[in-house]
Amino acid sequence: MRNVVIVATKALIVALFAAIVFVQVAYVPANARSFAQAAPEFAALELPGILLVDALLLCGQVVLVCVWALLSLAAEDRIFDNAAFRWVDIIIGSIVVAGLLIVAGLVVLDAASAGGPFTALAGLISLICAAGLALVVVVMRGLLRQATQLRQDLSEVV
Repeated sequence: MRNVVIVATKALIVALFAAIVFVQVAYVPANARSFAQAAPEFAALELPGILLVDALLLCGQVVLVCVWALLSLAAEDRIFDNAAFRWVDIIIGSIVVAGLLIVAGLVVLDAASAGGPFTALAGLISLICAAGLALVVVVMRGLLRQATQLRQDLSEVV
């Protein structure tokens, strides 16, 4: 059962990763180009918008790679190794970078007087979600640390 879940999750990661690559390569540039043509006063935001959105999507891809690595460790029954902490730390870092990119995007939009209150509200909600997700992963890292320590203690007893 456990291996089936791991394989299914990895298959979903592959599908999601491929979808993100498609969005990065095809959708984001095309959407930015059409927006720049529809609103020429904001055409200068085309390249920064593409770069910020692609960087944000890259953060998601990094998280997917880390989850893949953690799944591999779980499949090998090595999830309580110290190697798992490196992957969890990278996930936390990616979420923090994503939050910083959201802030950068809001600053760019504000400097260009683009977007309205809804855009600012959506950005603020996204930032709160990123902070909450980072905190949840930090708590999960603490639980992993405790479980790893308990496993080490148990192996010394046995």
